[in-house]
Amino acid sequence: MIIKLRTRHFITVVCLVTAMVSFSSCRPAGRSAFDRHKIRVVTTLFPLYDMARNIGAEKAEVSLLLPPGVEAHSFEPKPGDIVKINEADIFIYTGKFMEPWAEPIIEGAANKNLIVVDASLGTKKISTAADVKGEQPVSPDPHIWLDFDNAKIMLGNILEAFREKDSAGKNFYDRKAADYINRLTELDSAYINTLATCKSREIIYAGHYAFGYLAARYRLKYMAAQGASPDAEPTARDLAKLVDQIRKDKIRYIFYEELSSPKIAETVAGETHAKMLLLNAAHNLPRDQFEKGVSFLDILKADLDNLATGLDCR
Repeated sequence: MIIKLRTRHFITVVCLVTAMVSFSSCRPAGRSAFDRHKIRVVTTLFPLYDMARNIGAEKAEVSLLLPPGVEAHSFEPKPGDIVKINEADIFIYTGKFMEPWAEPIIEGAANKNLIVVDASLGTKKISTAADVKGEQPVSPDPHIWLDFDNAKIMLGNILEAFREKDSAGKNFYDRKAADYINRLTELDSAYINTLATCKSREIIYAGHYAFGYLAARYRLKYMAAQGASPDAEPTARDLAKLVDQIRKDKIRYIFYEELSSPKIAETVAGETHAKMLLLNAAHNLPRDQFEKGVSFLDILKADLDNLATGLDCR
């Protein structure tokens, strides 16, 4: 009931804000939030932001709706965010399973020229571990960007929006996208070559189920303490099972997630004397890293370094 009430309240807010935007759009006004000479792009998650800013480069002004340092699964847009989407030329989101709040905003958008990109279109989706066990209705794992083939498809979807908005700049956007794809391919090769040398093939993740795609791509065994959302608290039985697995397989390192309390990882590490390493699913960045210009590819490189340590790769 709480979830339904929150959803109903959010839809009401969307309707009210959309009405305000529609009214204000009837009056001439400057777009102070954006550079009017550039393509205005609003993205929901950090991987989309990084892809869009690399494709658009100096021809686009790209913003991240998710404030730096905020955990993505708990994010709910504010009225100002809805206004920002309505003022954009392109709005990019990951899909309804990652951002269920996006569709009411899209449906109620007052800006009829807004180009909407569902970056998940055409990607290969897998189910979460909880779904496979039959513990909840089947739904795709939303962390599609952690498979390099999916990341390339997402990039292609974003590229098409830029080409549609600015047909004269097609060659520019194509070159930028090709460069990004090459870097994805190089990093994928680094993952393949590094992870092929690991003594351990088992990732124990004391966070939510975010790395199913990565584990499947590189044929790693993967156990997570929580479900597909960080709000899914593990039971005592779940933690006991995790501890037993670590002891049974003599796991020396466990991984914890970004922007969430490491309490679960600390508890498991305390029980097993395992060491802790960060494995970042790249939903978002802490503010200091965002301001330093850390990229999606930088995050994945750091993940590979920690996997190489944690899985004892040569």
